[in-house]
This record gives sequence, C-alpha cells and structure tokens, in this order.
Amino acid sequence: MTVNTIHPQVRKGRSRKVAAQGRTIRKSPALGLLMFFFVLYTVIPLLWLLINATKSQGDLLSTFGLWFGKDFNLFDNIYETLTYRDGIFAKWLRNTLLYVVVGAGGATLLAALGGYGLAKYKFRGRGAVFAAVIGAVAVPGTALAVPTFLLFAQIGLTNTPWAIILPSLVSPFGLYLIWTYAKDAIPDELLEAARMDGAGELRIFFTIALRLLAPGVVTVLLFAIVATWNNYFLPLIMLSDPEWYPLTVGLSQWNSQANGSAAEPIYNLVVTGSLLTVIPIVLIFLLLQRYWESGLAAGSVKQ
Repeated sequence: MTVNTIHPQVRKGRSRKVAAQGRTIRKSPALGLLMFFFVLYTVIPLLWLLINATKSQGDLLSTFGLWFGKDFNLFDNIYETLTYRDGIFAKWLRNTLLYVVVGAGGATLLAALGGYGLAKYKFRGRGAVFAAVIGAVAVPGTALAVPTFLLFAQIGLTNTPWAIILPSLVSPFGLYLIWTYAKDAIPDELLEAARMDGAGELRIFFTIALRLLAPGVVTVLLFAIVATWNNYFLPLIMLSDPEWYPLTVGLSQWNSQANGSAAEPIYNLVVTGSLLTVIPIVLIFLLLQRYWESGLAAGSVKQ
C-alpha cells in the first residue's frame, strides 16, 4: 500500500505522532534543582520583607526573620510609615512617581523616535551614530554621575527635579533596542504605501510604526521604569533637600538614622517602607507582562 492510498485519518495520526516525538521534552534533574535554588534566591528576600513588615519594633529585633512575631502589626506599621515626620514618605513616593512618569516615559518616547529614525532613514554619518550609541551603552551610569553633577551645578539645576529628570531622558540601550527591533518589525513597503497616500512622517510614526513597535516600546519602558525607580547614586549627589528625595535615598536616610549614634527606633518603618516601595514596581510588571510576552512570541515567528 502506497503513501497516497493510506486513509487520511491514519496519515493524520502518524503526523501527530511524529510531531509529538519532535516535541519530546527531556527532563534534567540537575537543571530542575538549579532552577529551584534560583527561585529560592529570588523569593526568600521578598518573603523576609513581607513577614518582617508585619512585626513590631521589638519582634523585629528579637524573633526569627522568616517567621511571624507575636502580634500582626502590618497596618499599624503602614500607618506609622505614611505619617512619620508629617508624611515625608508620601512626598518621596510622589517624587519617585514624577521622576518615573516624566523621566522613564520621556526616555521611552525619545528612544522610540530615535531608534525608528535610525532604522528607517538613510543619512550620512549613520555608522558614526551607531558607534556612539554602542559606546554609550558600554559606559556605566555611575561613571557619568560626577561630571553630570558638575555640569548641572554650573547651570544651577542641582537640588531640583530637573537634575533627576533630564539625565533619565537619555537611554542609549533603549535607543539601540528600538533600532534593532524596528529593522524587521516595520516593513519598508508599508511606509512607502503610507507616503503615497499622502501621510506625513509624524503621522506615519504615531499611527503605523508605533503600533508595530509596541512590544519593543513596552520592553524599553519596563527597563526605563526599573532604572528610574531604583536610581540611587544620581539623586544622592544631586539632591540635598529631603523634600525632593526619591524613595531610594529617603529609605537610605531612615536606615542611617536607625543605625547612627543617635539611633531612632524606626527599623520597622524602614522594612515597611521597603515593602511599599517594591509593590508598585511588581504591579507594573504584572500589568505589562502580557504585552511583553506577546511581543517576544511575535518576534520568534518568522513572517
């Protein structure tokens, strides 16, 4: 019996069997054990933070770190954290949100505009720009903090929100990521068709290109949000007024107060404040996760 005379259902069953054999997953106990330790390494600090945020000052210093204390003081700790020193923690949270929305949001928009332009427009010196972007990615941000401080001090922008927002607008890695993503994500034929229909370049970008770049833009946005939210060294040297501190510098100041010569009993506030600082960034990741995953899946399929 030839292949052509085989019943369609039989051939379909055989093809499924072959496909299933090709997708056989090989089990690796060593790799599973390694991933288990990675999960523990990631989860244990968060678990410690969550448990200890429920303890009173006395229980925090006298009980085991990975188990609860005698009393459940989470809501009392949150209230005390938000009202300590006339609600300075809320001001730090407001500042951090300001730096993230304006700085990270602006950095993402500029990276999308620049990466799209470098990928889809040919001009003299594009190779030099590529080399400059790659070189900027290789330079750590801490190496530029002191020169940036000296520059901002000369123009009188230190101890202002602009001292944090303006440096945050520059994202060489985000520009490079959008650049490489836009090369294949946006067909040149689609752009030419839009131009033939009379659409301007800005309209093409915001109505066509930006939608196709959405997965890459979300990825850049996530990186920019995390970098701005966790920014510590730049605000530390730029700001001297606690009214403009972000959460990172403010909590560090509280920790110094708790450990200094005139120590204040605010360890519970430091721990609870750290928990409140982690929650928004976790929620942002959960909200944007499906867009990120869909972009990764779309990029893995060859059109």
